[in-house]
Amino acid sequence: MSKPVNWGIISTAKIGRVHVVPAMMKSPDVFVSAIASRDLSAAQAYADELGIPKAYGSYAELLADPDVEAVYNPLPNHLHVPVTIQAMEAGKHVLCEKPIALDAAEAEQLIDVSRRTGKIVEEAFMVRQSPQWLRVVELVKTGAIGELRAIQGMFSYFNDDPDNIRNMADIGGGGIYDIGCYLITTSRMVTEQEPDRLAAVIDRDPVMKTDRLTSAIMTFPNGVQATWMCSTQMALRQRMNFVGTKGRIEVEIPFNAPNDRPCRIFIDDGQDNFGTGIKTEEFPVNDQYTVQGELLSRAIRDGGPVTVSLENSIANMRVIDAVFRAGKTGQWVDV
Repeated sequence: MSKPVNWGIISTAKIGRVHVVPAMMKSPDVFVSAIASRDLSAAQAYADELGIPKAYGSYAELLADPDVEAVYNPLPNHLHVPVTIQAMEAGKHVLCEKPIALDAAEAEQLIDVSRRTGKIVEEAFMVRQSPQWLRVVELVKTGAIGELRAIQGMFSYFNDDPDNIRNMADIGGGGIYDIGCYLITTSRMVTEQEPDRLAAVIDRDPVMKTDRLTSAIMTFPNGVQATWMCSTQMALRQRMNFVGTKGRIEVEIPFNAPNDRPCRIFIDDGQDNFGTGIKTEEFPVNDQYTVQGELLSRAIRDGGPVTVSLENSIANMRVIDAVFRAGKTGQWVDV
């Protein structure tokens, strides 16, 4: 790549400050040149902490900066689409945090603006570039566990702070948007299909009204069934299992993959219940957020394809929409 892409960061959100932005800055293809917040002092503190040259006291100022070519949008969920549209209209490419929107209809607005402006939008599903997940896809596709039959997933943490944006129902809080989306997108990625029907049970916090525990089952056209559970008020846990006719694959830390030690997947030939036939594959230490920023920067600079297309993101939102419908009606619903 001839020169790095100049990035601007919209908001001082913790996920960006702690995880995504420092990782992006490790790539030679990324140069983070500006940070914006509605509070200039917060933006300046962020800039000082990470060594970012420019700090702005409004998003509009950053979007007007001619040096900024692309922006990272980790704002609360209800601002993903409107601010991403503003960024494209200002001539910027966008890496937008998941979920890309609050529903599929809202997400579809992005396609028209992207085509009209010629700007790229990618949803920040870093798992889709992760080496361990690419290996899982390869193993399933090549029949390492026979024919895939079932997927089991869990993702949970405990957070009952009413002042946390993840617990504010009116701006897109709740577990399905925050972590259930990962269980959905990885199931779709590995099956390489879209679920056709699903059922779900949703338990909501009696005060905050957010979905705090959801269990779902999704069926795919090829007969695979995916069952998953996500919760914002349970002990910390995440796992994904892919079970076939001749074995299974378990992803040890599927979503918050560590950047300071190898990732591991376990391939079990199913010869007994004691794990005698388990083989462990380790992946060299890497930061999936670095990979995400690097690949998108190369697509921006060189015109290559993005890892997560808007069409793919909209398909994921359709499943999320169906989960909410199923939880409300108590019935199986078509996706």
